[in-house]
Amino acid sequence: MSGERYWIWVVVRLAVGVVIVGWAASYLFTGGGEKEFQKTLDAMKQVHSFRASETATAGTRHKEMLWEVDCPRDLYHYQWHETDSATGMDISRDEVHYATDAYARGNDGSWSKPRYAHEHPPAWFCGALAQGNDNTLMPRIATMIQRGIIQKGDKKTVNNVRCQEWLVTMKGAPSGLEHDTVCLGLEDHLPYELTVDWLQLRSSFSDYNAPITFDVPDAVTQQTSALTGSN
Repeated sequence: MSGERYWIWVVVRLAVGVVIVGWAASYLFTGGGEKEFQKTLDAMKQVHSFRASETATAGTRHKEMLWEVDCPRDLYHYQWHETDSATGMDISRDEVHYATDAYARGNDGSWSKPRYAHEHPPAWFCGALAQGNDNTLMPRIATMIQRGIIQKGDKKTVNNVRCQEWLVTMKGAPSGLEHDTVCLGLEDHLPYELTVDWLQLRSSFSDYNAPITFDVPDAVTQQTSALTGSN
């Protein structure tokens, strides 16, 4: 019996060793995941305009958001719609932010200063992008590089762009581990899709460095025209 116990002990130790080696390998040999994510971080520093859309569901609550960001004009457009089937809640926001000013669009289409505006001005998001820092609009690439276990997935098409999907596991969810997917453009390395399992969240990204047009208040049009010298 002592011999059997010895071999059982050996097998258990070997199994534990295999698991540890597997986890270490997932950190060190992830199909170039960290290198690819570093390329993405560098590519994001060159982004000056983009669109981001997001949907998320938590129990009976459902949220949809749209961001249209134009860094050269110090401007972004923000739409948010949230419902709760349990309470009947149905609220929306439609805002334009220019420099440190914010404008909210009413149901009649008119613009006014909102009582509560989004906390960050355009320069905050654009500055974070330029410096390679995480922000609340884009995938947390810097954090994923530092803390994530990155594994290669399949290739797919998002917003008519071919991208490589990567599976990222890191601490963050209430249960302990957060499982994300990020799809990075095969040619430009930019993110085109993000999913977060515990939030039932999906974000998509498009129109990188393309002209971004949306309705703005007359006051913003006058200010941006004055800065660019256009009529």
